[in-house]
Amino acid sequence: MKVAVVGATGMVGEVMLKVLAERNFPITELIPVASERSVGKEIEYKGKKYKVVSLDTAVSMKPEIALFSAGGDTSKEWAPKFAEAGTTVIDNSSAWRMDPTKKLVVPEINANQLTKEDKIIANPNCSTIQMVLALAPLHKKYNIERIVVSTYQSITGTGVKAVKQLENEYAGIEGEMAYKYPIHRNAIPQIDSFEENGYTKEEMKMTRETKKIMSDDSIRVTATTVRIPTVGGHSESVNVQFTNDFDIKEVRSILENTPGVVVQDNIDTFTYPMPLYAEGKDDVYVGRIRRDESQDNTLNMWIVADNLRKGAATNTVQIAEYLVANGLV
Repeated sequence: MKVAVVGATGMVGEVMLKVLAERNFPITELIPVASERSVGKEIEYKGKKYKVVSLDTAVSMKPEIALFSAGGDTSKEWAPKFAEAGTTVIDNSSAWRMDPTKKLVVPEINANQLTKEDKIIANPNCSTIQMVLALAPLHKKYNIERIVVSTYQSITGTGVKAVKQLENEYAGIEGEMAYKYPIHRNAIPQIDSFEENGYTKEEMKMTRETKKIMSDDSIRVTATTVRIPTVGGHSESVNVQFTNDFDIKEVRSILENTPGVVVQDNIDTFTYPMPLYAEGKDDVYVGRIRRDESQDNTLNMWIVADNLRKGAATNTVQIAEYLVANGLV
């Protein structure tokens, strides 16, 4: 299978290549794609070197699948061109997520909605993916009415520039700033730009995408997203109100039996999810599972995942795996 990775030299693109190799995705020809300034550079995949090509060249090579992680503007312009050439695009930007004609997919939840006609498939926002993976099975059992989520998000979600900013600040070096403020020893309560309602785009992504992935517009979601100086992954404090009451033991059992979810929840041994230990792993980790004693039928949870893997690259590759396994490409 001919596979293009668009944005192959970026932070998520590099992880995509790593995940494709780890999972032995069936590639007969790899096409690494990046912006004009990177064309001709070499990348390594499974011990072999490949030259980076332009978007134009990649379209003409007619790959069966193109994994996109090159930003919304690039996706808006080029995903339709690949689709017209017969390529199935799985896009990691926000460009197509809320398009009513495009599927927004977390494979464990709604990959069964995909058909051969879906030529542009959207990968959800990283912070949304880890939350809905843990909540979807609980929604089936108890019916979610409302979610209140506060996030503690890794600088890797911003990219290489942010990692460099933190490293510079550690070292006391003045350099290029990814954020308006220092991130070292700080927490910045703004991820992405503000919308008219006072929420950031990241906060509204979590609200809108959750409803679409769960196929339920009745779920109310309110989010506060915060950037913190961590590297290994995103953490989320989630308060979820159900229609029906629940038993904590049953909640744990449901989560323990959910593919892609690992429960780390033992206060006696101080066992709970942390980005330090989620880094480099594909699972979503859930802990601090407890009843909200201030309100009926309400649960508190702490959810952590590597935002570059399950939050981006791994989810994208899993969608591709589903397409191949079900003969949809």
